[in-house]
Amino acid sequence: MSIKVRPYRGGGWEVDITVLLPNGKNYRERKCASRFSKSSAYRWAQDRERYLLQHGPPTANKEVPIFEAFAPRFVDGHARANRHKPSGIASTQSILKWHLVPAFGSRRLDAITNEQVQRLKLALSERAPKTVNNVLTVLSSLLKKAVEWGELERLPCVIKLLPNPKRTMGFHDFDQYERLLMVARKRGADTYLMVLAGGDAGLRLGEIIALEWRDIDMTARRLTVERSDWLGHVNVPKGGRSRQLPMTQRLTAAVKAVRHLRGERVLCLSDGSPITRDRVIKAVRGAQRIAGIEQGVHILRHTFCSHLAMKGAPARAIQELAGHADLTTTQRYMHLSPAATEDAIRLLDGRQSGLEIPADFGDILETGTAETANYREVRS
Repeated sequence: MSIKVRPYRGGGWEVDITVLLPNGKNYRERKCASRFSKSSAYRWAQDRERYLLQHGPPTANKEVPIFEAFAPRFVDGHARANRHKPSGIASTQSILKWHLVPAFGSRRLDAITNEQVQRLKLALSERAPKTVNNVLTVLSSLLKKAVEWGELERLPCVIKLLPNPKRTMGFHDFDQYERLLMVARKRGADTYLMVLAGGDAGLRLGEIIALEWRDIDMTARRLTVERSDWLGHVNVPKGGRSRQLPMTQRLTAAVKAVRHLRGERVLCLSDGSPITRDRVIKAVRGAQRIAGIEQGVHILRHTFCSHLAMKGAPARAIQELAGHADLTTTQRYMHLSPAATEDAIRLLDGRQSGLEIPADFGDILETGTAETANYREVRS
């Protein structure tokens, strides 16, 4: 076995790999690595050598599948086989259907070029960077699986994600949130509980829907988030683990107010069947619209984290209560309202140095008298 990297006459590097096969024959492969440095070309050759030792040389004239035919294999063999959440599988299918198959459907996987990837970005120029990056991530995962499954020898293109600066999250300030609770209480006990579950407990939409009576300890005033519901598919919460959190007094009272024996779910229809996502969204948005504030269910979770931060809760405590897997996510919720920042600056107005600086301090510095030495000694 040997690897040689030498300058290529047209620029770049020629990689020359020789591998001894199990049948005793030598297999030689030469490639032009024009886009790599010499060290990168050598590392690529090492990876290629390992692949050849494990899988053998490529079959002559192997037919590379077209994108549209390979897409269902990717969904089944990757997303479903690895037990992705139903919402994640649906998102992958949607991206394939509406963006990737229309762009590359009739093309062979090895014929997808860098320019075509850039054209895809251009076609999605009206979409948010996060949306574009989601599309590019699915494309990258699909091509990497094609290499892993032996359908491609190497990735045919380079996929670079768009810059996506972390933005601060919107939330309801204290007055807005209290106004929303007043409106929600008037609209019904269920709506009031939905708003409190998001704003006083930080539950996501699917967690609100999946909340069951066995998850609530009224004596200890504690709530356990064990599951999430997405269109009838019940799974573990986002992050893959459950969490416990104390309930506020008004959330406890709201839970008592809706107590029923119609079913296992805390929020359910009159026949005991689980409440739907559309009903929760409609109820919360309706209350927000009347209250004259920004609409959406997830903004209640932002409000929960932001209010904790403004009240001085440590980031680690907010992370545990919100169920964030990464503290970086929590820091995006560490908002401060304008009033809170003004209060922080007012703290500087009350500071005291603990040392009276004489009016003639400048003259003392110039003369270099004993007082100067005393002052420096006190400062040190």
